[in-house]
Formats: sequence, C-alpha cells, structure tokens
Amino acid sequence: MGDLRITAWQRYGHDRLYVNLRDGTAVAYLDRATGRVTVVRPEYRVAANEALAGYVAALPADRPPPRPAPRPLPALDAAHDLALNRPGAALRAKLAAEGPGPLRRAADRLLRRDSPWDSWRKGLAGEQRVGRELRRLRAVASGWRVLHSIALPRGVDIDHLLLGPGGAFSINTKHHEGRTVWVGDDVVKVDHGRPHPYVRKSRSEARRVRRVLEGYCDFDVPVTPVLVFVGVRRLDRAVTQLDVRVYRERDLAALAPTNGVFSGEQVERLYEIARRGSVWREA
Repeated sequence: MGDLRITAWQRYGHDRLYVNLRDGTAVAYLDRATGRVTVVRPEYRVAANEALAGYVAALPADRPPPRPAPRPLPALDAAHDLALNRPGAALRAKLAAEGPGPLRRAADRLLRRDSPWDSWRKGLAGEQRVGRELRRLRAVASGWRVLHSIALPRGVDIDHLLLGPGGAFSINTKHHEGRTVWVGDDVVKVDHGRPHPYVRKSRSEARRVRRVLEGYCDFDVPVTPVLVFVGVRRLDRAVTQLDVRVYRERDLAALAPTNGVFSGEQVERLYEIARRGSVWREA
C-alpha cells in the first residue's frame, strides 16, 4: 500500500474503513454496511481501490446493494432559498393570494360569520407557534438547523424540517385549541370525532424527505415523522404508536439534548441540500 494506511472508524451508526495518507488525510473509505467505496481524492482512486479490495471481498454476500453515487448539488438560487422562509410561509402566501380582503374579514368578524378561510388562519397561527418553539430549541442547543414551509409536488408541503445531531425530523403541525386529541397507529381523532389520516400522511412525508436528502449525500438519512399538536387540552396516544413522534408544541425542547445520529459536518451537508428549493421538485 506504500504510503496508504487503513483505519477503522465507527461513529454515528456508521462502520467504515478509511484509506489515509501518512499525515492522516483521508483519500477514500469503505462503508462496510453497504460495500460501497467512496473516493475522496480522485488521484488516489486506483491505489485506494487496490488497498480495499481484500476488505470488500471479505464482506458478507447478502449485504445491501451499494448506494448510487450522490447527485451533484444544484446551485443555490437566492429566489428559492428555503432558509429565508418564515414559519407558515406557504399558508401566508395562500391567504394573501386567494383569501378575503380586509373589508370581508372585518364584516365576517362583525357578523360573527364562519369563514372557509378560518382553518387556514388557524393553521398559520399553529405553524408560527411551533416555529417559535423550534427557535428556542436552537437557542439552547447548538448544531441544530431548521427550515419551514418546504413545498413538495402535488400540493404538499413540509411544515418544518429539523436537522441536528439527534437526527432529521419532518414536522407536521396541527392546531386544535382546547381540544382532546388521541393518536392511534394510523389515524388521529379530535374530541372522539371522525378519524383524520395525520399519522399516515406524516409517515409518507418523512419517506419523501428521506428520498430527497439521500439522493444528494453518501450516507443514510433516516427521517423521523413528528406530529406536533398546538393548544390541545389533552393529548393521548396508543401504546403501539412508536414510529411517529407525538408532541405538544412546548415539548419540542426535549429534542435539544439528543445526539449520536449525525456529525456536525453531516448536519451542514443536509442543511445545504434541504435549503435548495429546486431539489424538492421531484420529491
């Protein structure tokens, strides 16, 4: 191997063999879970592959297929930089474009008329409240990044995306002021009423987020679906409901001390991917 050295590395759920120069500079690594070799310094490609060939051959035959090479990250377009989005940006834009004007809103309030736009305004208020809680989370724990109102195809949007050392969290906000909420394996009931498919939709959104992020990086990106209920009087969940996290908005701070999933470098990579509006067009 000449000047190359093999070093084992196990952190953040990864098991890798790095090919390093004498000064410790990494030129390539083998992910022993997938069998994929990633070359960091192209000028050492041949030598690194030769150094790792024996280790690759010794891997179990039934390992998962290698991950496709990451797609090149598109340029950051200032007009579609999602880091500029405020909480509830999508709902705010919809209300501004299609909602009633000031006179109509004043008349509805005066006459105490229900408006079909009330639910949108309530949703906006809920996303803003969750946005404030996420801002507080970032203030008490370093290494966390947050994006809001990520538009996906077919009229879907991710209310909030939280990225940090404790993982990636796709957050769906529901505002049910003063209500009783029960979360089951697949549905949610408010005041024992008809079932809402919030749980299934949260899982689906998390899967879409994962596909996008993993398409542009060379490591696994598990995405945890999260349902946050704003202003509820009582929140219960089925004991079998384990894969979707359920919080009141004020409990989001519980995520602050979590770690061990992503390194700081990985968090920044994910943030740089996720803030580009163009990467979500085929989610």
